[in-house]
Amino acid sequence: MTDFSLDLGAVEDQIEEDDEDEPIGGEVVLGVLDGTTDPEEWSRTVLAGNVLVLAVEGDINELAAGFARGVRDGGGELVHFRGFLIVSPPGVSIDTDRL
Repeated sequence: MTDFSLDLGAVEDQIEEDDEDEPIGGEVVLGVLDGTTDPEEWSRTVLAGNVLVLAVEGDINELAAGFARGVRDGGGELVHFRGFLIVSPPGVSIDTDRL
């Protein structure tokens, strides 16, 4: 058998350093999708790790056209539910099983 040594102190230091580099979670951002906010702002908000809950005031297809594809291509999800558009970042799925 070969000798095996593990430096747990070094592992703990690495874990603590990694935790400091990556923020845990994001925010839930409430807003109104009415065409007054730049679509790039919505994209940046979601791709930064936040969930959007937007009250839709107007044609959702037209209003979301400026950011929906970019969010999807980036790994995020979009769901229209009861007058709201819910937009999640990559790695956060929207569970619609109970609808």
